[in-house]
Amino acid sequence: MTTLKEKLQIALDESRMLILGSQVLVGFGYRSVFEPGFEKLSHSAQLLMLLSLVILLIVVGLLMSPGAYHRIVHNGEDTSDVHSFTTRVMDFALLPFAFVLAFDVGLAGSLIAGRMTGLLAGLSAGTLAIFFWYGWEWFQRRLKPSNERGRKMGKEDARPSRTKVQDRIEQVLTEARVVLPGAQALLGFQFVTVLLEGFEKLPQASKYVHLASLALMALSIVLLMAPAAYHRIVENGEDSERFHQFASLMLLAAMVPLPLGISGDTFIVVQKVTGSTALSLIVCLSVLLWFYCLWFGYTFYRRSKLA
Repeated sequence: MTTLKEKLQIALDESRMLILGSQVLVGFGYRSVFEPGFEKLSHSAQLLMLLSLVILLIVVGLLMSPGAYHRIVHNGEDTSDVHSFTTRVMDFALLPFAFVLAFDVGLAGSLIAGRMTGLLAGLSAGTLAIFFWYGWEWFQRRLKPSNERGRKMGKEDARPSRTKVQDRIEQVLTEARVVLPGAQALLGFQFVTVLLEGFEKLPQASKYVHLASLALMALSIVLLMAPAAYHRIVENGEDSERFHQFASLMLLAAMVPLPLGISGDTFIVVQKVTGSTALSLIVCLSVLLWFYCLWFGYTFYRRSKLA
């Protein structure tokens, strides 16, 4: 059984993951007001951007509150009340975060491809986030009772020949935190780019490539943040092999769209600098090949050798 100390540490680590995912949207919300493209938005769109920033600040406040709660209410002592508070905060904070993500993706889509495309893009992003942060967890929680999960956990810990499940979970969450900052930094660049003057001068095809890259990066971030929601909702903070497998799957799944998003914007940047579509494609495909060969080709090769 996971100790209270371990559960609290993992809960706080997961809060860090959610903060990493939200801070980029806060930066975008503040900076966008001062970009030239902001003045060209309709007044209703500007008010919605302001509303999304306010909602996001509420999310950030929630995600930062467990530290104050732990210090002030319990003087830094580990208690089940601190764990319960942290769990409730994260469960609630993900819902408004999904709304803000959907709005920002929809806004970018509408600026690039029109209002209807933006609406569909925003709804898709919001639906995807709700599914991975709430829907799948709700389904899994109903699928298997918590007492059965606890018995399974006890059996897993009894196997001495393997790395303890607590250590593997801590490692996979650390690995997710390594990937997440890079993805969220790129997403911030993609959001703010649509409001810059230089973006309007790009060919329409390049704008669509940018929109596709933005959508892929948003998908990657949704997947990277999913383990935190799963751990809180399905496992109630307990460590289990099932959670380790889910977190590992989400980490690897997030690393599939990430190189596609990176290579898409690489294509745009190279084309803008060189004016050569052929060279841009070569560089874009080379970047994509590098990431996939390094992350998946070499690793699967090594796995086959060690089997």
